[in-house]
Amino acid sequence: MASHTEISPGEAADRLAIRELIDAYAHCADRRDAKGQMSLFTEDTRFLVFMDATAVEPTQTLRGRESLAPVFDNLNTYRATTHFNGQSTVTLDGDRATGESYCLAHHIGVDESGQRTLMIASIRYLDQFTKQGGDWYFAERRLMVDWTETRPSTP
Repeated sequence: MASHTEISPGEAADRLAIRELIDAYAHCADRRDAKGQMSLFTEDTRFLVFMDATAVEPTQTLRGRESLAPVFDNLNTYRATTHFNGQSTVTLDGDRATGESYCLAHHIGVDESGQRTLMIASIRYLDQFTKQGGDWYFAERRLMVDWTETRPSTP
């Protein structure tokens, strides 16, 4: 845990901007704004998905901002989603930073028989951030699924 007795206005601004970046990602996901979500990443970004957080190798690895479109488009298979961002830690190093943030992602779906389901995923994001032109972006995002639960849901 970092101990801060005093931080500079610049560090405070960077920390706030990174938290807003994390929250913008969730907001864009829930609004199905794939283009907005993609714009939060660097052109040469890496996005790794670990459907099992204990796995050594990722389930999926994407390189480059444009490669993210199918992943973000996959959210359209759900009727609705709500991503609740929780605690996060960030370590700043000039125009670069690393961080870990927690998220509970709720997904409402309807299967072929018309049964409505709720899938909840406990996710951790392991991030590398970079500041370009005064703005913070995801340079790399590792989506780590710690657990999921799917159950019937009523409207």
